[in-house]
Amino acid sequence: MFVARYKSLIIIVILILVASFAAYRWWQGPLLAGYEVESSRLVQTVVASGSVATVSRTQIGSEITGVVLKRFVQEGDRVSPGDVLLVLKSDEISAQVRQAETELKELATTKRPQAEVDLANAKVQLEQAQREAARRRNTELGILSAEEREKSIEAEILARNNVETARLQVAALAPGKVEEIKLREKLAALQAQLAKTQIRAEVSGIVLTRNVEPGDLVQPSQILFTIALDGATEIRVPFDERNLPLLALQQKATVIADAYPNLPFPAHINFIAPNVDAQRGTVDVRLTVDPIPDYLLQDMTVSVNVETNKRERTLLIPNDALSNISGNKAKVILVRGGKIQRHSITLGLRGLVMSEVVAGLKEGDQVLADAESVLKNGTRVRLEQTKAIVQNQADQTNSKNELPVKFD
Repeated sequence: MFVARYKSLIIIVILILVASFAAYRWWQGPLLAGYEVESSRLVQTVVASGSVATVSRTQIGSEITGVVLKRFVQEGDRVSPGDVLLVLKSDEISAQVRQAETELKELATTKRPQAEVDLANAKVQLEQAQREAARRRNTELGILSAEEREKSIEAEILARNNVETARLQVAALAPGKVEEIKLREKLAALQAQLAKTQIRAEVSGIVLTRNVEPGDLVQPSQILFTIALDGATEIRVPFDERNLPLLALQQKATVIADAYPNLPFPAHINFIAPNVDAQRGTVDVRLTVDPIPDYLLQDMTVSVNVETNKRERTLLIPNDALSNISGNKAKVILVRGGKIQRHSITLGLRGLVMSEVVAGLKEGDQVLADAESVLKNGTRVRLEQTKAIVQNQADQTNSKNELPVKFD
């Protein structure tokens, strides 16, 4: 009997304890997720996707029409000034060059000596005509007619003219004179045309594109090769215009190529466009890369994190704990003494995941994670704390043009 009463007493005590604990929990309120405000280092970055671009490119074409005989380079090949890129068929122009060379040689070996011989013969004929005219002038009129005298005079004049013509021909064919200059200019023009059948690189760089194969007919308006010139490499990024106030020249950035996600490299902003693309709502930004990684290729897609601001140590609050955000003002649901109350705070740096608190909270304060909770002020709640500061949240936005914040 005593044992039965003892067991009943124990059961009653346990029920009372359970009921008391349940009443206490009910009095404490529901269990809700929340954060404890903590201080930490914060780095604000603007993240966007862009592409690799060389500062300058050159397009190679042909100055003449012709058929491609050989092509010596392809995409990715490095070229230097003077390197032959391709050769056009040149049979006709080569024949014209040989003919011009023959004419120049003929001038020196045949035409010039012949002109000198012609001049000597003309002088001899002039001397003979002068002697004949002198004899006839000294002969009495009765012996020679006036017509014969006139003919001798005409013959002398003709011989003198022949001498002058021969002298002019010798002068024209003399070394360095008109005829030689004309032939040499003709040869130079033909040689220049022949040289144009070899398409050469004028700059150092990397061949980006080739648009020609052996057997193709090319014309002067056609682009045969595109070459990226050696020199500075840029990253070109269209940032959302909302981020324009945060961007400035010389800001540092970390760039990650999509093809090599484990090989980040540094860059800095060297240009911000003075206008906004109205259709895309973006502003073009260029970043200088130095040194240039060996694996970086033209037009490669990259993600860019530009460091726009930082705090060595500041109060941070997760964005999902914020509500009624207006400018730098926001509201949070603060938990003090186990009761909730809506509280206004002032924000500093804003990010995709976390924001800086500059006024309204202190380190160690607790806030509800659900900023939109419908619970009334004064309601008792119990907090299940979640770590507020999560490492590398900014990594979640590598492919977006948004404003994350990194924190340590």
